[in-house]
Amino acid sequence: MAPSVKPIPEGFHSVTPYLVVSDAARAIEFYKRAFGAQEVMRMNTPQGKVFHAEIKIGDSMVMLGEPPPHGDLRSPETLHGSTVSMMLYLEDVDATFEQAVSAGAKAAQALTDMFWGDRHGRVVDPFGHSWSLSQHIEDVSPEEMARRSEAAAKAAQSASAS
Repeated sequence: MAPSVKPIPEGFHSVTPYLVVSDAARAIEFYKRAFGAQEVMRMNTPQGKVFHAEIKIGDSMVMLGEPPPHGDLRSPETLHGSTVSMMLYLEDVDATFEQAVSAGAKAAQALTDMFWGDRHGRVVDPFGHSWSLSQHIEDVSPEEMARRSEAAAKAAQSASAS
């Protein structure tokens, strides 16, 4: 009797991001330096480009590869921006934020203690992908979250009117 095949491969979760990057080999090295990624596997084209790769960041798998020559997948560089942000929850967001910037990411939003209970900031990697970096620092009740959200919205509105 053949062993049963798991519908979700070992080590994967229900949702797995797939990043399209213009230089996947360089991106893999960046993610290793910035986020401590571990390379799990890589498949190259006959021309030496990365057709498909898998890396692990924390407990999550991320797939990546270069844009296919005949397809509709585009890198953020060709779109002049990204339509999504990868969210990383971290044990030490301050250290990882600095590590990512030192590795070549651009700080897009400074780390701040946010009203929803996370210390949060955002970086953009050298390939145009946005990474939201957070560390949960406080459990906030729904009532308190609503109060803080309203106060934050008022503060933002006052700041934009100035």
